[in-house]
Amino acid sequence: MIKVESKFFTCCEPPNELVLKSGEKFGPITLAYETYGQLNEDKSNAILVCHALSGDAHAAGLHEGDSKPGWWDIMIGPEKAFDTDKYFVICSNVLGSCKGSTGPNTINPETGKPYGLSFPVVTIRDMVNAQKLLIDHLGIKKLLSVAGGSMGGLQVLKWSVHYPESIKSAVVIATNYRHNAQQIALNEVGRQAIMADPDWQKGDYYGKSIPARGLALARMIGHITYMSDKSMEKKFGRQLKDKEKVGYDFSIDFQVENYLKYRGDSFVQRFDANSYLYITKAIDYFDMTEKKSLIETFSETSAAFLVMTFTSDWLYPPHQLKQLVKALKTNDIDVTNIVIESNYGHDAFLIEQKEQTRVISPFLARIKKERTW
Repeated sequence: MIKVESKFFTCCEPPNELVLKSGEKFGPITLAYETYGQLNEDKSNAILVCHALSGDAHAAGLHEGDSKPGWWDIMIGPEKAFDTDKYFVICSNVLGSCKGSTGPNTINPETGKPYGLSFPVVTIRDMVNAQKLLIDHLGIKKLLSVAGGSMGGLQVLKWSVHYPESIKSAVVIATNYRHNAQQIALNEVGRQAIMADPDWQKGDYYGKSIPARGLALARMIGHITYMSDKSMEKKFGRQLKDKEKVGYDFSIDFQVENYLKYRGDSFVQRFDANSYLYITKAIDYFDMTEKKSLIETFSETSAAFLVMTFTSDWLYPPHQLKQLVKALKTNDIDVTNIVIESNYGHDAFLIEQKEQTRVISPFLARIKKERTW
């Protein structure tokens, strides 16, 4: 397995700050990123992969000393869907995160303390605008593709509309063209869990006790939405944890309870509570129909689209993207719509390697061959 390391790009130094969607100016900004494969001579084989909510720049390969590869290693590498023998793959950590890019836990150069809640509210568009500066820095004028699942898919949609001249294709997986009431509600429960933790201290917990209980609970809630009824039943059923009968108390009786607790506790070790608040809010603000109809929004888009959903995904069910596909077709845009049979729920895009590769590999090969401009 390939050894990789994160790199860092800093931009938007005052007085050239990034103008956010809110109108606020912000900088400097640092983005952590990783690359896989080799950029060809005319820089025409670059693919940007966008991560989901809790993801990071480490999409594939191994860091020195690690035993676990990047979050999409099943899809990125030689002879995989994003074949690094053919393509130059880039993944950057989003603005507002806590995995090397500038976010609430970053030191504010003006105060010498972490930003906390003084960090500005950012949107998916702001994240994409920062990514565009990174791509410009790498000297890439047109990306062969931008790809991502879940929150990564939201970024892909923004790329296709705001930088249509900069991408040849878009791979949109397990996402929605806007967050609906149920999706917002689920995120809000997680945010309230964090803010109700006394250790949150209105976001000023750095160097003190972190809001571990609230963040763990938020992750437990979120993780339930990533799985499906079938996958949970198959994995856990009503199995008990290290006992033969229920205890008739409030200790952990069932394996599924223990699993969720493990997921919550482990998440606390690797993610920042404030970043969780900011990123989920950015997702909830996302709406491709905010100013125009969906058809009008994509009227200037020139990229070819591959839209993939999964049958058991109840967080972003397949029917939600039917309107997107219809809008793309109405604009006579090259679009391939695939619904993959899977029992893994929303997490299927992180698990279903074979089925996704079967679709993505020929799609990218076609784009590379047909779209030489």
